[in-house]
Amino acid sequence: MGRTRRTAPPTVQVDTGTAQLAVDPDRRRAYTLLLDGTQQSHVDLDDPTHLEFEYVRRIAAAVDLAALPGKPLRVLHLGGGALTLPRYLTATRPGSSQRVVEIDAALAELVRRELPWPPDRNLRVRVGDARAAVEQARPGSYDLVIADVFAGARTPARLTSVEFVAEVARVLAPDGQLLSNVADGPPLRWARRHLASVRQALPGICLIADAAVLRQRRYGNLVVVAGKTLPRVADLARRAAGDWFPSRVVHGTELDRLIAGATPIGDATAQPSPPPPNKTFPDGL
Repeated sequence: MGRTRRTAPPTVQVDTGTAQLAVDPDRRRAYTLLLDGTQQSHVDLDDPTHLEFEYVRRIAAAVDLAALPGKPLRVLHLGGGALTLPRYLTATRPGSSQRVVEIDAALAELVRRELPWPPDRNLRVRVGDARAAVEQARPGSYDLVIADVFAGARTPARLTSVEFVAEVARVLAPDGQLLSNVADGPPLRWARRHLASVRQALPGICLIADAAVLRQRRYGNLVVVAGKTLPRVADLARRAAGDWFPSRVVHGTELDRLIAGATPIGDATAQPSPPPPNKTFPDGL
């Protein structure tokens, strides 16, 4: 017997643009969330451990290596989308305390209605501003801060600066990490400045990205993993190399060369990340 054809919910206006849920033809209850035509999230309601987008798998690898397998973590998610990573954490680290901050109330309601997640008293989704959520948090209150915030396919300026990263460092536990997804293209001028900003407050830093992006051949996603001490770069490198779409981990002297000469970003001069060359991110953002 063939599969029943599914009809995706209609395109709807949300606070930050036009949202659409596209049916995944290869998985029974999976959908891609698009915002103004840009792919934002992919979720499989039957299997929250299935991660379709490369950059999400890179972040998930860092999550997996942040603590012993299955150990609950305290996590602040900046940007909600379709809650791909919160669902993943609930499945792989039951009992984790998770707070999701999404600025778009209508988008959060759309996801709650059309892509519901299993009840979990430890998972709270709140409408609010990402930076304000960090500034209001208690010192040392999170093991992970996962930042995946885009406005019009660009990282907002106020989430790129030294001052913002210093606030993240304040709310992280001593062995906590910032996991951040950003995007840039040749010559990676903005990404280099952002990395310099992150390193000022969180010196244990590495970068995970596609080789073509690192070689400045195309625009794409870059995942920053940063803490007060260096993450498990060798294990991250093995995970990155073994992915369906292999990527590289840059750290140490190679990262020093990449950042060399880049001026950290301050609040007073912060700019959003560069726009993509078209409406669709190559990595599936």
